[in-house]
Amino acid sequence: MKQYLELCERIINDGEWVLNERTGKRCLTIINADLEYEVGTNQFPLITTRKSYWKAAIAELLGYLRGYDNAAQFRALGCNTWNANANENEAWINNPYRKGKDDMGRVYGVQGRQWQRPDGSYVDQLQKITNNLSQNIDDRGEILTFYNPGEIHLGCLRPCMHTHTFSLLNDRLYLTSYQRSCDVPLGLNFNQIQVFTLLKLVAMITGHKPGKAYHKIVNAHIYEDQLELMRDIQIKRKPFPSPKLIINPDIKTLNDIETWVTLDDFVVEGYEYHEAIHYPFSV
Repeated sequence: MKQYLELCERIINDGEWVLNERTGKRCLTIINADLEYEVGTNQFPLITTRKSYWKAAIAELLGYLRGYDNAAQFRALGCNTWNANANENEAWINNPYRKGKDDMGRVYGVQGRQWQRPDGSYVDQLQKITNNLSQNIDDRGEILTFYNPGEIHLGCLRPCMHTHTFSLLNDRLYLTSYQRSCDVPLGLNFNQIQVFTLLKLVAMITGHKPGKAYHKIVNAHIYEDQLELMRDIQIKRKPFPSPKLIINPDIKTLNDIETWVTLDDFVVEGYEYHEAIHYPFSV
């Protein structure tokens, strides 16, 4: 929580205004931010200075890990974050590759589970990673990437959190996650939750203890219509202690995540928070 508030203050104090062409809005922006999460001691980085809807973030992560490409699939898991990008983004609606209502195209998890080779066959990056780690193999290339420059035009949105690198040191597993762009008031806590949960889940199913998760952000920004709420309300609130994330220990394989895991398998303990802040969302 301290890291989050320090980043917000840094943007407010040191950020520069940049016009974002996609949304038509100005953003107060800084370049380069580094966050760390203590996954091994289960200090869940859930924002406490406003209510955070952590279930939707984990539901979205599950959709990514399953390779979903349709907003209806995410809704069925309990996540509504793709409705707007799939159905209200004019550029995507007019894209000839869009298959119809709720179609997201080849974004995020599709790339992670079905990266297309030139011959038309697919690479399942996540399966390769979990197979290796389960055998105590770290080839220094245990990389899950969603960013495919050759297929950007085939999806409704470029990935923001685009690459996850797993590193094994003896029996402890670490994660370094890279993010090209971050809406700090609205999107960052989703990303924090997902980085933390991803490491915790992969450590569980590969038989390792989780270590730290490192979260690297290139462009961190606050939209102009979010600034007042962040500056005058959220950063003035006193944070509560970090809660803990409890995951069903019966989750033991990637197949479990693909087939039967639901939000009921995740519980947050000790979450105290201030009232919600309804930040504007930019499509």
